[in-house]
Amino acid sequence: MMKKLQVSVGVNEFVCRQSLSSGKTYSPTLSFEEIATHAKKQLEQGMYKNGYRDGVILAEVEEGLCSEFICPFVNITEDTNLQAEIVRRRPEEEPYIQLRALNGSPLPTGNVDLILYRKDVLAETNEQSTDADWELISFHAVPKGLEDMPMGPVTMMRNQLQLKGGTKALYPPEDWAASVHFWQKYAVLAPAISNDK
Repeated sequence: MMKKLQVSVGVNEFVCRQSLSSGKTYSPTLSFEEIATHAKKQLEQGMYKNGYRDGVILAEVEEGLCSEFICPFVNITEDTNLQAEIVRRRPEEEPYIQLRALNGSPLPTGNVDLILYRKDVLAETNEQSTDADWELISFHAVPKGLEDMPMGPVTMMRNQLQLKGGTKALYPPEDWAASVHFWQKYAVLAPAISNDK
């Protein structure tokens, strides 16, 4: 358990893209405000871990609430059909190649990390949405059986090269290797497929 924090937690506009049709972790039952409130509670109880740099933390969702988050990942097998597409997260950012699985069953959610950025970190790139001490930037459902999930290599690249949309960071070789290894074994199920289930 980490040091207990008495802080305010707001909802950053960036997290609002995490919906049923996004191909990302989403919650069909909890609002972004409710998720941010839960993050505040977890910080106050010391239930979080440090992120990839100072000013980034991952609040741990209570076990009883993990079932409220949908995990978008499938295992990649020889039968997995993959689709590559050139996309942008936002108009001002560089495009990247996004891989999606076109078949497979979503893995059950094991645990959920709520990613929070401190206001001074967001201010570095003028991406704060509120006056809160911390803001909910994203949340990730980790497939059952895994303790945590490495950051995606495209996100790491954007951060380390300080490209538009990135937050300054420098990652050790082990983190790069873990990221590539994870994304060789798992893929996000295309939203149109997961919507049919």
